[in-house]
Amino acid sequence: MASDAQGRTGNDARNKMIERVRGLLRMAEDPAVTDAESQAFTAKAAELMTRHAIAEAEARAQRGEAAEDITRLDFPVSGVGGHGKARVKSLAAIASAYGCQSAVRGNTSANTDRTLIIVGTVTALDSLRVLLPSITMQMEASARFTAREHVTGLRELRNYDRSALATERSRFYRSFIRAYGSAVAERIREFRARLAEDSSGGAGSGSASASESPKSGAELVLREDVDRVQEDFERRFPQLRPTRPERTHHRAGYRAGYLRGRRAELGMETAVGRGNSNSLAEGD
Repeated sequence: MASDAQGRTGNDARNKMIERVRGLLRMAEDPAVTDAESQAFTAKAAELMTRHAIAEAEARAQRGEAAEDITRLDFPVSGVGGHGKARVKSLAAIASAYGCQSAVRGNTSANTDRTLIIVGTVTALDSLRVLLPSITMQMEASARFTAREHVTGLRELRNYDRSALATERSRFYRSFIRAYGSAVAERIREFRARLAEDSSGGAGSGSASASESPKSGAELVLREDVDRVQEDFERRFPQLRPTRPERTHHRAGYRAGYLRGRRAELGMETAVGRGNSNSLAEGD
């Protein structure tokens, strides 16, 4: 009876939190708000969801409850502009930061829509279900603005024809999106790791050294969840074919996307210059 009551209490808290997050995201997507206000609302929503996921892991560990269910989320990904593969790469990286595994259906080179199939715990998928649309909106808006600036600069400095400028914009845009997702995923991992460490509440204090201190319940649960998700994913997709790597790479686009992703408003206190060592991937 006590465990049933605790479970209902946990579900009520999660539902209230999700409703609060959805309210924030509705405000973020309101055309009347400024870009800065929109990012601030999304930042608060992301922080609430991430903190809730860590708190849930700690609570389950303390109550000695069974492991959280693993399920799947089918997330539609636009192929508009021929950038579908880059969007899949970006969003899959963010899903991975939440301890999930991803597969993609319909990932052709055409402008067709795809489906990103994400396998993860219920709590992780709750987070992604409400956050991915708003993070995508921020990413696309930033990519459009930055790519437009890049092409405008080329038009003024060099003698590019319309076709060459269109190709340049496309290459820049795709690399920007991939790097943006990678940077956001990097920050989510940092924030989740820090929250898991903080949730120990002094565990390991005493005679034991820092290297010998026990892991918090949240850290252990999250690690176990990652292993369980991997096993479930492999069971669901035993003969999954690897996706072909995105061949387009634009050095300036990748750098711009990475820096924008590191600075995007996520409410996670992991902006560039906070003391974390981060380096650009793919040789940038």
